Order: sequence, then C-alpha cells, then structure tokens
Amino acid sequence: MIAPAKISQIPEILTMTNACRIAMEANGIYQWTTEYPSQKAFEKDIDRNELYVLLEDNAIIGCIVISLLMDDEYKNVAWLTPNGINYYIHRLAVHPKYQGKGCAQRLMDFGENFARENNALSVRLDTFSQNKRNQKFYEQRGYAKLGDIFFPNQSEHPFHCYELVL
Repeated sequence: MIAPAKISQIPEILTMTNACRIAMEANGIYQWTTEYPSQKAFEKDIDRNELYVLLEDNAIIGCIVISLLMDDEYKNVAWLTPNGINYYIHRLAVHPKYQGKGCAQRLMDFGENFARENNALSVRLDTFSQNKRNQKFYEQRGYAKLGDIFFPNQSEHPFHCYELVL
C-alpha cells in the first residue's frame, strides 16, 4: 500500500534511507550522505504533502517524493517540455531487503499516475551519474537523459537529469 507519510514515520523513513545509503556505499556508490536525505528534508516534504511511503505489513519499505517545486539546480536544464505543470521525483528509496521485487516500479507507477491525474506535462528527476543501475531503471521506463547538475555537498560527480513526457 502507498500512503501519504506522517511526521511520526520520519524515524522509520530515515532508518530505511540510511540502510539504502549503506548498501549503495558497499557497491561503491556515494550518492547519499549521513546529512542527506535528512529529517528536515522529510519534514518539509510532509508539510507540503509530497512524501509517500510504501508499506508492507505496516512497515515502511520504500518512499517517494512527488513535488511541483523546481529546485534552483534544475533551472538551466534544457527540459523537453515547457516549465508549467511538471512533477519532480525526489528521494525514491526502497529498503535493500526489498529491492529487486518491483517496489521501485510500483512507486514510480504511483508517481507517474499521480502526475497524469493532475494534468502534468512531464515527470522530471535526477539520478547520480555513478549509479548505473538507477540510470538503466529510468531509461527502461522511457525517461530521456538530458543535462547534468551538481550537488557539491553530496558529491563531486554530476547528477543526470531525466524527463518523461506524459
């Protein structure tokens, strides 16, 4: 079940995203840090009603942020659609124990359907350039790879921007 996240769930969400960070680092992918994603980021997501959790037996096994807010880093990207109603996916995560079972596909289906239901032009996101698995995941879903952006507090490596025209 996918449901809007609650403030009381933040500790469990952070435990899950931290497990993801540790699993990525074990594979040489330094995409997330101990500072990101943060409690503060998730609190803002919940305040804006943008954070959803994937639950199995009342346990949080994944999350996704679906936002209308365009981060400053995205402003110079040559997007395929005009800036209008575009949804941005952030902080997609699935606990390592549940990866490879279609959970991320379910979360992305939910996000893309949410965008369609709200008459969006597209879904936009970024993924770490060193995370080849994520790039393949989005490309197989029909996302077009566009320009690169940088988050210096996270990595010296770029993040690739992707867009799915709806």
